[in-house]
Amino acid sequence: MTSVLTGDIINSRNAETDKWLKLLKQALDEIGSSPKSWEIYRGDSFQAEVANPVEALRHAIDIKASVKQMKGVDVRLCIGIGTKAFDAPSISESNGDAFIRSGEGYEQLSSQKQNLLIKSPNTAFDEEMNLYIRLLLIVMDNWTQKSAEYVKLSFTGNLKQEEIAKRLGISQSSVSERHKRAYLDEVRSVEKRYRERIEKGGLTV
Repeated sequence: MTSVLTGDIINSRNAETDKWLKLLKQALDEIGSSPKSWEIYRGDSFQAEVANPVEALRHAIDIKASVKQMKGVDVRLCIGIGTKAFDAPSISESNGDAFIRSGEGYEQLSSQKQNLLIKSPNTAFDEEMNLYIRLLLIVMDNWTQKSAEYVKLSFTGNLKQEEIAKRLGISQSSVSERHKRAYLDEVRSVEKRYRERIEKGGLTV
């Protein structure tokens, strides 16, 4: 099993390309190296392979938090989970069920007016996780730049609140307020549930 993220940047044409592109590349570099693990194409679209599906949602959240540190832009992406039939030097040449599901799910996002979706071999798993994600998106789609920055540092940067306060030059109470506004506890709970379901065989049909 592997997982593939297929996505694009929302409102990319109305923002400074060099700025959001830098943020996106930094997030994708945490997954692996290009072009083996990720590629950006058609200007604002991208695809990345997260070899361990357990880590896919964490990386998806990280990409969203990274991009939303820039005002006015967001990311739309689908996590496809499945097999990998052909492993090529470039991700654009690799294929398999994970790639197909990721592409199909990505095409559904616009019609469903949703910015994050999971598509796996197990329909029951998808229904449960996508319900949680739809609820989380009410918050995540409205993260401010400050909230996104906090999530990036705390959730994927693994920094404690004291460390974040020092790095940002703000008070501990301000950090706590950002934590609440980002609903980070709820984000962590859903990501934890996702991990647990997969580790306990949740992808088995």
